[in-house]
Amino acid sequence: MSENRKDSQLHLSDMVCFAIYSTANALTRAYQPILNKLELTYPQFLVMIVLWEQDNCTVSEIGAKLNLDSGTLTPLLKRLEAAGHLARRRDPQDERQVRITLTDQGGALRIKATDIPEQVFCALGEPLDDLQDLRDRLVNVRNNLKDKTSR
Repeated sequence: MSENRKDSQLHLSDMVCFAIYSTANALTRAYQPILNKLELTYPQFLVMIVLWEQDNCTVSEIGAKLNLDSGTLTPLLKRLEAAGHLARRRDPQDERQVRITLTDQGGALRIKATDIPEQVFCALGEPLDDLQDLRDRLVNVRNNLKDKTSR
């Protein structure tokens, strides 16, 4: 590889990783005013989505879906529990596991959140087909990276 080519790879504007990183930050900031109305942070919102899809999960199941370790996830769950959205209980079949269930309040929050995807979609300003293609491509990139780093 020529020196000029190597040097051009160190320009921030040319780096794919920075484009993904800065876009993720901008997307999180776009969610913030919307989620403030529900008194949720973006990571808390993701936890709630997991539970709305499947209630009564273990901490490790939620962590696997969100790619979060229990050290990161536990404080989120404690705050959501303190807000009344979920309950944490030891699994009677396996005391090592903590089960997470929605409260009535947490389940009702889903109704308030139903228009969030549309609000964010409008903010993105891109055609739906393009966004779905981008999502699929990003999932492929993420999976490729997981495959490479898990060896």
